[in-house]
Amino acid sequence: MKPLSFKRHRFPADVIRYAVWLYFRFSLSLRDVESLLAERGIEVSYETIRCWTKKFGPAIARRLKKLRPSPSPRWHLDEVVCRIGGRHMYLWRAVDDEGEVLELLVQRRRDTRAARKFLERLLRRQPIEPETITTDGLSSYSAALRALDLEHLHRPGRLRENNRAENSHLPVRQRERRMQGLKNQPSAQRFLSTHAAVYNTFSVQRHLISRPNLRRFRAEAHAAWAKATA
Repeated sequence: MKPLSFKRHRFPADVIRYAVWLYFRFSLSLRDVESLLAERGIEVSYETIRCWTKKFGPAIARRLKKLRPSPSPRWHLDEVVCRIGGRHMYLWRAVDDEGEVLELLVQRRRDTRAARKFLERLLRRQPIEPETITTDGLSSYSAALRALDLEHLHRPGRLRENNRAENSHLPVRQRERRMQGLKNQPSAQRFLSTHAAVYNTFSVQRHLISRPNLRRFRAEAHAAWAKATA
């Protein structure tokens, strides 16, 4: 894996990595990250931190995704309305049955064409083929899967069985409120894709595991982050 280049930056690489990690790992604003760094004696403006997140965030996300194991073949799909730049848009999201975020896409429409575009992107970027695809009752999913010859995998209209996808929207809703909305479609896509990769790495479901396992999973997550940002 080719190392990231932090050349021509006034601040050390460790400071940049830490600032980017804080912003994507926790529900913090850029000004919150600025304050946390200032408490540690590092004077940097929130606009500089914004530039760091835009430059290094997507590259780190791609590296984290490569380090993840193959997801489960049982997929859950859902879409949620978002207000981006004063317009209603739709965030299409796919997760596996363990809560791993597989793919997301911000689109203006919620029709068959949009569903097919999302499914094609999802299938193209996954290392495995799906065994089942669970969705809500939106008819666009059925039409898109039928066009892709995947209708036999579809499990439509089972709301309780699609709780995985429904619950996966909660971290994004928290960030959306903290950021006071998303500004435009490209920046929303970039931020949400990076946020999903970091979330997959550090989400350890602490309420389901013992304390020794929690420490081990945390250590593995930080090791993956260190490798991705080396």
